[in-house]
Amino acid sequence: MDSKKTYEEVIAWTKQIAVIGDVIGHLHWDQRVNMPPKGITGRSEQLAFLEGLSHRKLTEPEMVAKVNELSEVADRLDDDARVNIREIKRDVDQATKVPTALVEEISRHTSLSNAAWVEARQKNDFNHFAPFLEKMIDLNKQKAAALGFADKPYDGMLDQFEPFATEAKVKALLDDLRERLVPFFHKILAAQPYDVSWLTGRVYPTDKQREFGLDVIREIGFDFEGGRQDISAHPFTVGTKGDVRVTTRFNESDLRQSLFAMIHEAGHALYEQGMPDEHLGTPLGQSVSLGVHESQSRFWENIVGRSRPFWQHFYPQLQKTFPEQLGSVELDDFYRAVNTVAPSLIRVEADEVTYNLHVVLRFEIERAFVAGEVKVTDLPELWNAKVKHYLDIDVPDNAAGVLQDVHWSEGFMGYFPTYTIGNLYSAQLRDKMIDDLGDFDGLLAKGEFAPILDWLRSNVHAHGKRYHADELIERITGAKPSAEPFMNYLAEKYGPLYKL
Repeated sequence: MDSKKTYEEVIAWTKQIAVIGDVIGHLHWDQRVNMPPKGITGRSEQLAFLEGLSHRKLTEPEMVAKVNELSEVADRLDDDARVNIREIKRDVDQATKVPTALVEEISRHTSLSNAAWVEARQKNDFNHFAPFLEKMIDLNKQKAAALGFADKPYDGMLDQFEPFATEAKVKALLDDLRERLVPFFHKILAAQPYDVSWLTGRVYPTDKQREFGLDVIREIGFDFEGGRQDISAHPFTVGTKGDVRVTTRFNESDLRQSLFAMIHEAGHALYEQGMPDEHLGTPLGQSVSLGVHESQSRFWENIVGRSRPFWQHFYPQLQKTFPEQLGSVELDDFYRAVNTVAPSLIRVEADEVTYNLHVVLRFEIERAFVAGEVKVTDLPELWNAKVKHYLDIDVPDNAAGVLQDVHWSEGFMGYFPTYTIGNLYSAQLRDKMIDDLGDFDGLLAKGEFAPILDWLRSNVHAHGKRYHADELIERITGAKPSAEPFMNYLAEKYGPLYKL
């Protein structure tokens, strides 16, 4: 075998599969941003066809054999080639275990399920969505079983988003965080609350919100020649370097919702836009995990975007954008308003302290329905009980409760934990970044975001899938992933805010 020639053939084949994936991603974007409601049946068939095509191509016997041959002689390959073949073989091994018919059925049902979720949420009708969710759970279990996780299906679901994560490992990490976080949250609740009615009682026109938000994400580094921003029911990011699509949603009585969603999704986009050009379409040009992806979005949204130095830089511009609403409001009052800690119903609008409790309750619910311990029809009752237990608030309806997130409609079971994993990663990365860059707050206050983005590009983005997620974090920070840096960050920030 000519290893060099065979490798080049495998990489060319891999890039063709990546092209199909890009098309699938943009069709999903169009479905959620532009597509008319009656297009859903046709779109579900289009996506099922493309998913099947991608799966059949990934399991072509001739190319699978070449991947296996290269894997057996990996010691003869250079470092980059070894990483690519390692990851391509993992993809091939998984794909060959899953029947093409199941891949197509999952894709077809995902489009229908997503449309059913949109309608159910609009009508506050969980019963409309329930049968679609029930089938989605069954399809995910079938896929997990095909991948070899019949006895531990939730491990198989987690592995699709955070490779090599297990239910036991994630539970240990979240349990440790919960034990530290709940008492800290209760200390804040016992402190003097901060009234933000002055912020939410005013009207912020959507066009001005969008104009300001676009300026912010442009300044932190989002490349509009390689991406665009639109509106959707649930903010999301899709695409790869050269064409990354981000979305947000607007609330004219609370500009925080759209603004921080824009910064969050821009964080995802910056990761994609930072991938090395020479490796695009290969594993070395792809994100390592959803947890690392979330570390980027949560870093920019919270550690940067909710910091006081960030608003030292941007608040004068925001006041000029909304002079009647904010012109007489002091910086410190606005800073406190964007960092108010209070129990809330909606995860994507939750503060940094309570956000992870939203993830914990979803993790517990997912484990329950995947294990068959709870029926789908009982999910609203379980959801409401968990919200009451962790956040001590009553859920008024299913639209603000069990129907609020899009992810289960898309089959993303095992996805929610990556949000908290990303939060923990982001705090560890922050600590190391401060060690390396020095005056981190000074850079933010002066609007000098390039050194921060450059640090992320060289330490995180440039590696693609070279290292597994926990290995990457340990190599960068010198420590294994842990809840401690995140809790230290919360104490450092919220201790002074709430005089703890």
